[in-house]
Amino acid sequence: QAQLVESGGGLVQPGGSLTLSCAASRSIVNISNVAWHRQAPGKQRELVAAMSTTRGTNLLDSVKGRFTISMDSYKNTVYLQMTRLRPEDTAVYYCNIHTVTYDYWGQGTQVTVSA
Repeated sequence: QAQLVESGGGLVQPGGSLTLSCAASRSIVNISNVAWHRQAPGKQRELVAAMSTTRGTNLLDSVKGRFTISMDSYKNTVYLQMTRLRPEDTAVYYCNIHTVTYDYWGQGTQVTVSA
């Protein structure tokens, strides 16, 4: 199976921006949707952004207008562009690619928003 490798996390000040990348080690076929999830310490994992060919884009209410999910099929890479970051966005972010036969997950990348 393909491996997903996330990158782009780090420490950023409130109001700053980061772009997360999720690269697949090889081409993945029959993708039904791609998504980013996050998990903050002591909290359950939550869906941040999702994109599918049939249902369009879905964003967590708290990130609407600040985060954008996109995918470059030629590069087998999913992106999460994050702007106007807030301390409450601090979490480990995971990418997810769902196909009709398999669910791929990345290892997670830490995003810390702090002054």
